[in-house]
Amino acid sequence: MADYQYLGVTIEDKVCTLTISNPPANLLSKGVLTEISGFLDGVAKDPNVKVLILTGAGTFFVVGADIKEISEISSPAAGQEAARLGQQVFNKLEQLPIPTIAAINGHCLGGGNEMVMACSIRIANERSRIGQPEINLGIMPGFGGTQRLARLVGKSKALELNLTGDMINGKAAEAIGLVNKAVPEEEVLKQAKGLAKKIAAKSRPAIERILRVTREGLATSLEEGLKLEATLFGELCGMHDMKEGLTAFLEKRSPKFEDR
Repeated sequence: MADYQYLGVTIEDKVCTLTISNPPANLLSKGVLTEISGFLDGVAKDPNVKVLILTGAGTFFVVGADIKEISEISSPAAGQEAARLGQQVFNKLEQLPIPTIAAINGHCLGGGNEMVMACSIRIANERSRIGQPEINLGIMPGFGGTQRLARLVGKSKALELNLTGDMINGKAAEAIGLVNKAVPEEEVLKQAKGLAKKIAAKSRPAIERILRVTREGLATSLEEGLKLEATLFGELCGMHDMKEGLTAFLEKRSPKFEDR
């Protein structure tokens, strides 16, 4: 892995943990977004990584974009360019061939929430403050918050959160389906790592295809999604890991997948 100014990277047991570190509140400045983009390019091709965990350094996760940078935007074209940068990075995150788990250790606002919504799974500190407060600044979410939030929690609830700028805690986020689970602060990273290791023990070809068919299927009709599911299921048939998984089941033992 490359050297980064704003990112900490560790890999253990096929699980990569990416820690965003831009004190004091881990703002998503242009520099941070650029580093994340480069990191994602590399991790997508790394055979030693099967699951990615995202978290924040210190007591915050990410409290949003860099307001100073936003205040310096001087034209609609420049604003559109800034929004597209964040959207492109989070699209890249969402389209990774490996699962991503957001370990939301602290406040997760604005661009921070937009980033975790691009992840596969979210585990939050039950006391975290989560939301899209951009409207309080006279602006709106620009890194995907109007689109992914509605897809996760439904149109009505998403509009309520985006139009009021209200922040909710981790437990409330769990109740509306914004996060998978809300746990005590000291349990967030521990549970994320436990889940990541559980997934990393599975077969990579199956993992990749489940991610792909879910992502692409939801963007089309049920009929087209089912066609893709059948195609990808067929691709797994005859692979080593399918044979090993079925044999292990019949022999009542744990499978030893080789990711092929």
